[in-house]
This record gives sequence, C-alpha cells and structure tokens, in this order.
Amino acid sequence: MVDKEIEKTIEALLEERREFKPSADFTSQANVREAAIYQRAADDPEAWWESQADRLDWFQKWDKTFEWNAPHHKWFIGGKLNVAHNCLDRHLDSAGDRVAYHWVGEPGDNRSITYSDLHDQVCRLANGLKELGVSKGDRVAIYLPMIPELPAAMLACARIGAAHSVVFGGFSAESLRDRINDAACRVLITADGGYRRGQIIPLKLNADDAVAECESIEKVIVVQRTLEDVNMQEGRDIVYQDLIEAQSSECEAESMDSEDMLYILYTSGTTGKPKGIVHTTGGYLTGVSSTHHLIFDIKPESDVFWCAADIGWVTGHSYIVYGPLANGCTSILYEGAPDWPDKDRWWGIVEEYKATILYTAPTAIRTMMKWGIDYPNKHDLTSLRLLGSVGEPINPEAWIWYQEFIGGGDAPVVDTWWQTETGAIMISALPGLTTLKPGSATIAFPGVEADVLDDKGGLVGKGGGGYLVLKRPTPAMFRTIFGDDERYRKTYFEKFGDEIYFPGDGAKLDDDGYFWLLGRVDDVMNVAGHRISTYEVESALVDHQAVAEAAVVGRKDPKEGETIVAFVTPRAGHEGTDELMIELRQHVAKVIGKLARPHAIIFTDDLPKTRSGKIMRRLLRDIAEGEKPGDVTTLQNAPILDEIREKAKSLGSRDG
Repeated sequence: MVDKEIEKTIEALLEERREFKPSADFTSQANVREAAIYQRAADDPEAWWESQADRLDWFQKWDKTFEWNAPHHKWFIGGKLNVAHNCLDRHLDSAGDRVAYHWVGEPGDNRSITYSDLHDQVCRLANGLKELGVSKGDRVAIYLPMIPELPAAMLACARIGAAHSVVFGGFSAESLRDRINDAACRVLITADGGYRRGQIIPLKLNADDAVAECESIEKVIVVQRTLEDVNMQEGRDIVYQDLIEAQSSECEAESMDSEDMLYILYTSGTTGKPKGIVHTTGGYLTGVSSTHHLIFDIKPESDVFWCAADIGWVTGHSYIVYGPLANGCTSILYEGAPDWPDKDRWWGIVEEYKATILYTAPTAIRTMMKWGIDYPNKHDLTSLRLLGSVGEPINPEAWIWYQEFIGGGDAPVVDTWWQTETGAIMISALPGLTTLKPGSATIAFPGVEADVLDDKGGLVGKGGGGYLVLKRPTPAMFRTIFGDDERYRKTYFEKFGDEIYFPGDGAKLDDDGYFWLLGRVDDVMNVAGHRISTYEVESALVDHQAVAEAAVVGRKDPKEGETIVAFVTPRAGHEGTDELMIELRQHVAKVIGKLARPHAIIFTDDLPKTRSGKIMRRLLRDIAEGEKPGDVTTLQNAPILDEIREKAKSLGSRDG
C-alpha cells in the first residue's frame, strides 16, 4: 500500500521518540500485570475467550465455544443469558445503590441514577413494550438525545428479546426513515426534542416526517425532554412517562440464545444504502465487558468512567452502555456540546464528578488544543488516572498534549483501534503492562489476531506497511449485514478470502511489532504515481506549533493524478497568513518529502465534524473539487461549510 518513496514516512513523522513505561504504582494496582496473558490467549484463543465469558452470568452454559464456517462464525453455542440481567439484576444485591450514571443535561439539569433506579425504569418500559405488542425478535427504533431514557430503552429491548436500532439524534428524518424501513421496526422511541449548543433539536418533528413513510411503525413513544408543544397523533403516540408509570417494576428477563440478535447499528458516512451491522448477545457482551475491564483498568467500586461519545455510535453502545453496566461501573452521561456554555464544560464535569477515566476522540483533543490550556487549567483534573482515545489515529503531538495537560503528565493514554463491525476494541495497550508510544495503538488485545498484509496477501513483517487485517473472528464481531449477507461477504471478505477480515484501514508495523494506524485506505492520494496517506500529511501539519487541526484531501489533476489540498485550523494566537502557508509547505517537505507538500492550504476556524468528533473529509473533498457538498445531516457545525466554500474559491491562487 505504501510507496517505497515514502516508506520512511512513519519514522519521519513520529519524531516524538519518547516511550512511556507503566509506572510501578499503576502496575501494582492494575487488573492485568503479567505479560503471559498474551501467550496464553495466543496458544488457546477459545479457552481465553471462555475465561472472559465466564465473567458473565449465564442461565445455561454453552455446549460449544466456537464454530467457524468462514466468513461466518458463532460463539458460545447453546448458551443462554440476558444482557439486561447481566447489566442490572446481578448487581442489585451488592451494588444496587451504586450510581450507574451521573447524567448532566446541557442546560445544567442533572440526575444521578443508581443501578436500582435504572432497573426499575427498564422493567417498567419493558412491560410497556410488551403491552404494545413487542415481543422477542421484533425490532424497535430509538431516536433520542443523550438522556438516561436512551440506555433504559436499549436495555428494555434487550430484556424482552427485541433487537434495538439506535439512530443518532443528529440524523435527519430521511436517515431515520431509511433505518426504520430497512429493519422493519414496529415501535419508535423518541423525544419532543433535545438540547445542542443552546438550541432545541426538533426530534419529534423529524420523527413525524420519517414515520409518515414507515408502514411498519405501529406506536411512537415520546419522552418529554424539552416540554415543547409537539404533535401527538391519537392512537399512535404515547407519552413515555404515562406508559411506564402504569407498569409493574418487575419484569422477568427473557432467556436469549448466545447467537440471538441484540441490536442493529447502521454505519454512517457512506453513499448508497446504509449497512445494518448485526451484533448478537453472548459474544458481544463478552467482548465489551472484557475490553472495558482490562483496557480501562476498571475498578467498579471507585472509578467514574466517562466515554465522551454519543450512544448513537458504536462507541456509545459498547463503552457507555453495555461494557460499563456489565462491569457494574459508574459512568458519566452528558447531553450537550463540549463548548456550551463555554469551552471548559468538559473540565467542569470532570472536576464536579471526579471522573477517573476519560475516553474521547483525537479530533476532540485537537479542538481542545486549539482552544488552549487556560480552559483545563481552570479546573482540578487530578482525579483522572487513565485516558483513552478512539475514532481515528491520534497524532503524537495530540497524545502528548492530552497526557500532559489533561492527565497531569503521568496518566497512561490507551489509544484504541476498532470499528462498528468489530463491536469491541481490537488493538490497544493494557495500561499496567504495555510500554506506550505516542501515536501508536500498540498491540492487539489478547485473543485478537491482527496483522498487516501486502496487496497479494503476504505478511509485510516488522517495518512494513500495508493493509490491516484480522485473521481470526472474535466473539464481539458482527455476524452479518441485516438482510444482505451477500453485501457482508463482498464488503469485508472479497479482498483476501473468507477467513481474512479486511476492515478497510491501512497500518504499519514498527520494529517492535507495534501497530501504527494510517486511516482508511481509500483516504490515500495518488500524487504523481506515489501513494500518500492523508493521515501522514495531516500528522506532519499538526506537528507544526501553529496548527491545531488539519484535514487533507486529494483533488483530481490531469497532470499529477491528484494534488493535495489541506484545510488547516491555526492555534490560538496564530493567523492563517501567506507566510504561514509557505512555512507549513516547507515543514511537510522536511518531515515527509517534497511530494507530500500541499498544493493548496485553506485556513479555517473549524473543520466539518460529526457530533462524535469525526472530520467529514468527504465534504471537504467535494469542496476541493468545486462540487456542492453532499449530505450534511450528520454535521454538528454545518455553517462552517459555507465559510470554507467561500475561501476555497481562491484555491487556484493558493496552488504552489
């Protein structure tokens, strides 16, 4: 994948050579302290995953651990359990009064919900769903803001054996409609609205527009969050509170087969029909509870865990809802934006609730860098003992900033690689064991067989770059694409055959066998016959002291194949001048080589991002090509596109 001309890129980019060994104090209390765990898992992966499944409460033990008819696989065959029981009931005797969620609403309202409180609400809603005719195997759509009723709705579905399909609250009516219709959902759970940067998101209005074209929907349950006056259709729409208040707080958990469907989650950002990723019950819960426990070194009695993602994405499913609750952990659930009412909102929450672990996206970290250290410095962040990164490769400078200014200079940073499809983290440090390298996701989790292959499927070996692959299924991985198994095969197994899962990402192995993620292989530019990763150029740009964030795309060029266009957000105190543009081009040339110099640099106050923090390079590519940007419904800051488009009119004059 990586051209010989830039084979040295990773080494050149990552001039940050420091390595961080776990401190003796951290290791002494860590959940994993012995490196032999990796060898045990490699020698007998089935036995390893059995040991992790044994952490759960099974109604009936499985008959067979693993069955692999590539590309399909099953785990813990014959085993019976219930996810809601594992996340709630089994904790009640010993930890019923423990807080499950410290919920913080954007306007300033807040609630602390114990495991007993959550169990009560889940049982009532589960009974309400049954009263509405929902039964095992049905699908329920959930379109809610980040409020406690969202995890409650997911768990209520799991309790009665109905699969849920959570649709991100920032999606449009059309996106909601398509997902409801694909899954043939019978019930929709939504809200009158939600809060975002002081504005009310009209969820019920969007839901009404969507449901008008959804024949399968029979009932719409509406949470009263904003108390706005909304349309309530008689006979179809039901107020959430009215429904649950009429129900019993006792509801027996349905005995589910390990391979029964738990949820469908549709991948976003693609053109064409969304892919409904299917996750099942026993394997998925095994994977998320194991990774959450070991990678985040969870101590349920004392930790306050904050995954600052949205439950509408897989990160929220796995590490706001199912992983933390399965482990009996206390979490923070925040409804709003990180900069509302000011840019220190997150740090105020960390201080108030004494968060011990923070898990967020590199884009969020780089945004905080852009805002400057005055905001975190206003608050006492000494409760934080561990930091995590998720969503895309983290550049070394952001890693160091995160550790230094948020983690106090000594908190380990676990950078994690995984996807919607894998269900749980696949590559990450174990913080009590692993020597950390800023910018590297380090090594595969025990029981995960990851590697890097060349175009022909051969191993590239240490020091080589190519295609990241998983060579053996893990329990938490998805089973298929809902209603389209052929697409499952073609999308993920066509390149290297049915036994090799190709996630679409590029990676490089360093001399120690550490993984350095390069982002999507379709985010590779062909510049004068040389293949250059957008991530490589972005990392070089943000390595410069004047740059807070950068996004790089390729623009078609009849001579060069593609030219490189960079969208750069300067740090506070720096201006996007012609002098800085020249300096940045020279900097990239020095770090990578002249071929990688951006031909055009556009300075902007912000970059288009989803609410989960991912930069929408697809939209920037449209702008660079002079085309109207595509679907913007997932953006949290859509107005920035108009500013960027205006500045992009001068692209020609910026070419160098």
